[in-house]
Amino acid sequence: MSSVEKQTGSQTTLDSADRHVDRRLLRKVDLRLLPILTGLYLLSFLDRSNIGNAKLDGLATDLHLSASGYNNALAVYFVAYVVFEIPANIILKRFDPQFWLPTLTLAWGVASIAQGLIHNQAGLYGIRFLLGATEAGLFPGVIYLFSVYYRRRERHWRVAVFFGGAALAGAFGGVLAYLIGLMDGVGGRRGWNWIFIIEGIITVAVSLLAYFIVPTWSHSAKFLTVTEREHLLARLREDSDAGNHEQFHWSFVRQALTDHVVWGYALLFHGFSFALYTLSLFLPTIIAGLGFATWKAQLMSVPPNALAAFSIWFAAWLSSYYKIRAPIIIGGALVGIIGYIILLTTKTAGAQYTGVHLATAGVYTGNALLLSWPSENISGQTKRAVGVAMQITIGDIGAIAGVLIYRPNFAAHLYRKPHIITIGYLTFAIAMTTYLWVWMAKENHRRDVLLEQSKEPVPEGEERIRLGDRAVDFRYQT
Repeated sequence: MSSVEKQTGSQTTLDSADRHVDRRLLRKVDLRLLPILTGLYLLSFLDRSNIGNAKLDGLATDLHLSASGYNNALAVYFVAYVVFEIPANIILKRFDPQFWLPTLTLAWGVASIAQGLIHNQAGLYGIRFLLGATEAGLFPGVIYLFSVYYRRRERHWRVAVFFGGAALAGAFGGVLAYLIGLMDGVGGRRGWNWIFIIEGIITVAVSLLAYFIVPTWSHSAKFLTVTEREHLLARLREDSDAGNHEQFHWSFVRQALTDHVVWGYALLFHGFSFALYTLSLFLPTIIAGLGFATWKAQLMSVPPNALAAFSIWFAAWLSSYYKIRAPIIIGGALVGIIGYIILLTTKTAGAQYTGVHLATAGVYTGNALLLSWPSENISGQTKRAVGVAMQITIGDIGAIAGVLIYRPNFAAHLYRKPHIITIGYLTFAIAMTTYLWVWMAKENHRRDVLLEQSKEPVPEGEERIRLGDRAVDFRYQT
């Protein structure tokens, strides 16, 4: 055997060994992060959206809500969510996710229990605001935590699995709400009271367990050996800034606030979140409007959400296999639009229920992929933490608009006018995806040419950290 063949064979063996070490390390990280964090998000989505199930069980009637009282209660939640997201992620960056994320979970679990103890509209408004404030830090915090454990091309699949918890919450919540609703009258409380109380107790119990499972930052992760931790940080440094121990500076916050790409991600989610949250909060009501009894509507919300979960995971696999994001996000929006058009143009309950399935699958799938996009393309740890929080904050303003537009006086003809507006929002999301896709592809090409022609060394060390995604050797994932 020639020396070249020996060298090639040796390199192949080395690469194979490295891949084996990587796979084993990723399995260990996945088992520590994904089950608990997906569980927390499932509970978060369940505790914010179960009000839609409670409404069918008599919440609005028992609390004597005004005509717009229910919609205002939904909006109050998102106002608090928007206000507290960026501060929550700044706190996370300065402290420890192992303490911060379970504490948030415990706080919103208590707030959820309190929802089952209220007696009037004012109490509902106050508790919904508190629920929004305490839930605000979980999603952007987890997305940021993923970014310091996984390389860029590995994150979107994990985010998709994590976001699948939202769809599973819708499916699981429908069955759970039906079963808990059978407790109507127990202890002198209505079924909707028990929905909030029991689901809140579950959240509190899981939050106490989470203190012992949610990991800290990757550079001091105790569930990894010293060798595993060094290997994790080395592979992160090769791929992005995630392996660095970056100090907090307000200049990185300013970078996020002035970057048009960060704003593009935020506006993209703004378009999708209008559809996401109106579906998750009004799905039982929309299905009941097709002519089904309340208990059937609770159970019939399960299949669309289950389909959404499978669609998310299939799209994530497709995106990983073909190494694309934008086309699949656009595809999700188009499927959602088709679903809404079927809802608007067909007359039979069966056809309209099919439209519900397509709308739910398309909207949830698009959201799952777009929410991982900034963590792959914003470099600089603090900038990324703020950028992810900005995306959720500005995006959720779309949710506020949605819950106010899906009000009772627009409920005629199965929310015809709100559905048309939703199609407009999804069209806007397609436009923003196209803008980001085209700009990033052009910028990657420009940097390729610049790097090929330039004789200057690629920046390293502190200068590389300062430049982040503006460095000439950084490439956007499209």
